[in-house]
Amino acid sequence: MKKKVVLAFSGGLDTTYCVKYLRDEKGYEVHTITVNTGGFDHDELSRIEKHALSLGAASHKAVDETRSYYDKVIRFLIYGNVLKNNAYPLSVSAERMSQALAVAEYARSMKADAVAHGSTGAGNDQVRFDMVFNILLPGVEIITPIRDMKLSREEEINFLKSKGVSMNFEKAQYSINKGIWGTSVGGKETLNSMGMLPEEAWPTQITKTGHERIQVTFNRGELNQVNDQVFDHPVKAIQYLQELAGPYGIGRDVHVGDTIIGIKGRVGFEAAAPVLIIKAHHALEKHVLTKWQLSWKDQLAQFYGNWLHEGQYLDPVMRDLEAFLSSTQQNVTGSVWIDLFPYRYQVVGIESPFDLMSSRFGKYGEMNLGWTGEDVKGFTKIFGNQASIYYQVKKEAEEKSRA
Repeated sequence: MKKKVVLAFSGGLDTTYCVKYLRDEKGYEVHTITVNTGGFDHDELSRIEKHALSLGAASHKAVDETRSYYDKVIRFLIYGNVLKNNAYPLSVSAERMSQALAVAEYARSMKADAVAHGSTGAGNDQVRFDMVFNILLPGVEIITPIRDMKLSREEEINFLKSKGVSMNFEKAQYSINKGIWGTSVGGKETLNSMGMLPEEAWPTQITKTGHERIQVTFNRGELNQVNDQVFDHPVKAIQYLQELAGPYGIGRDVHVGDTIIGIKGRVGFEAAAPVLIIKAHHALEKHVLTKWQLSWKDQLAQFYGNWLHEGQYLDPVMRDLEAFLSSTQQNVTGSVWIDLFPYRYQVVGIESPFDLMSSRFGKYGEMNLGWTGEDVKGFTKIFGNQASIYYQVKKEAEEKSRA
């Protein structure tokens, strides 16, 4: 009996090599799986399946994890307003965790002897996949041919040609990874510390000009309406908003970050819907949450995003943080208006039944309605009492030392 290996398969050069190498050179029965997290359409999934089977895969499976990806990961990134380094909505790093979880579940159901992926030894994905597989598939061998043999692109191509594999071996000028929570774009400009991606590199071209005002509505922290369109699941709302705002060129940027393995890297990304959702959600929260809710959310959400980015989704502390983030969303209900322009946006304002900025209690900088001037005098004296004691004692001690 041949040993079974489940291979995370995208259909690109690296995973194509893995199929032929594991099947022809190592004698494995190869079962490929493609995990869709919002980046593949039906035609692409069909093409990938045909390619896998033509390479000799014993079976191929495509699983749609888009809604699960939202339910398990994205909604907590929204609750926490997570933008790594104040810019990047974790488009790829969050996606990889969802994909790794699905691959591990499939490998378990197949009773696989091994699990494989096409990551190289130079990036974050190798850690994310290995981390999940080590935890969820103890005792199952992890095979990574590209990383383990330190293969060059030319070596992979020569091997595949020797096996009679026919595919487009031309390297695209820009590498693109698309998912529901954003699209990453890598090219020669991102390999150095200087340079911006040219217009033609961006997958979504700018076709809208002028100005457009939109309304996004949240219910307990989750987006459920854009303008007059109501959605039965936030995934549909995200997709609709991306189609609406993407052609303005909103959400484009280059992220500079620290990789898990200690080197720094740059990557371009476009994420109109994620950026607008996070900024609108944050604007709403600033109106409906208290000072200390906002303060602790900022700190804990930053840790959550960083730990997710580094492949630690399965750490139990992540469930604890998710419980906290969920609890903070009880009153995050209301609408936010945003003006869209080419390359930029502006949050105009919010309406919410839980808005704490109410004229019933006072108008900031103008008048108060809930207290008197005498109340403030007494409060100020008590509020600064300890600092007052500190300076009084310090002064007395200094005077005594000089006497």
